[in-house]
Amino acid sequence: MNQSFESISWQEDHLVILDQTQLPLREIYSDVNTIGQVWDAIKKLKVRGAPAIGIAAAYGMYLGVRELESKNFTSFNVELQRWAEYLKSSRPTAVNLSWALERIDQTVYANKEKPLDEIKEIILDTAKTIHDEDKRTCKKIGEHGAELIHHDFNILTHCNTGGLATGAYGTALSVVNEAHQQEKNIHVWVGETRPLMQGSRLTAWELKQEEIPFKLITDASAGSLINRGKVDIVIVGADRVTANGDTANKIGTYPLAVLAQENDIPFYVALPLSTFDLNTENGDEIEIEEREGEEITHFANSQLTPKKTDAYNPAFDVTPHKYITGFITEKGIIEPDFKKNIKKLF
Repeated sequence: MNQSFESISWQEDHLVILDQTQLPLREIYSDVNTIGQVWDAIKKLKVRGAPAIGIAAAYGMYLGVRELESKNFTSFNVELQRWAEYLKSSRPTAVNLSWALERIDQTVYANKEKPLDEIKEIILDTAKTIHDEDKRTCKKIGEHGAELIHHDFNILTHCNTGGLATGAYGTALSVVNEAHQQEKNIHVWVGETRPLMQGSRLTAWELKQEEIPFKLITDASAGSLINRGKVDIVIVGADRVTANGDTANKIGTYPLAVLAQENDIPFYVALPLSTFDLNTENGDEIEIEEREGEEITHFANSQLTPKKTDAYNPAFDVTPHKYITGFITEKGIIEPDFKKNIKKLF
């Protein structure tokens, strides 16, 4: 399985990202040289998707500390923690961000006796390792998930879960790509994903790149398609999954899960193990990011509503685990009892 683009890469002494706010009309790669630019790229969705956010944040930590002139580990670590909290504030729901930063923190602590310049390089090496591991992980997710896809399946997906959202290949779209590579004659229904149109802008762009048959639909069309027998399986990604299997994902995921169960359609969540949050018991405890109302009231800098219209704009919703058929991970497919079976993998 190959990928025709690279959404995030480390080149010599800086990070390079494919600016997702410009797709699909313009393919612009931006140099990122500071931790402030990383924070801005995550906050403004220039880089997005839980695994990709974690990767960017890991590189961001190196960009933040590489010029530090601390005289000892204690003062260095104070700055490291400050930068970590700063990056966590960019987007609170995606657990991969805090997971990557905690991994760097643990690695730094394990090497605290080494010279600070060497510790800085260890941070960069750890970021590269996280990035490389995610590529291998996503490929495995695709291989395991493709076992669920039969010939001539119609697959419904939501938001963007491809190589743009990860180190490479994707999560739910990795399953789609692998099934396509296996010549299973699949077709994909792509939900537009209001309000920022990640489905119509990004998923459609990725499927075009890979020449996978698809049709774009409005979010409101999904129920009708499912009810009329036009959907064989629903596969989505995730930004955080709690210990019991409750799943935070792009707003609009929860109603798809309810519709799928009502119509006896399997509903799967594809994700790396790093997206599980075993320290959070259930979905009620997940902090849901609320974004600016202007993302709803405006589109492409044009006003869609009467002036001063109030808007409520949560970026995510939570799907209770009872609506989920299973989780597709790099270690295989997790079936109910989720609380017990998720814990077995850690």
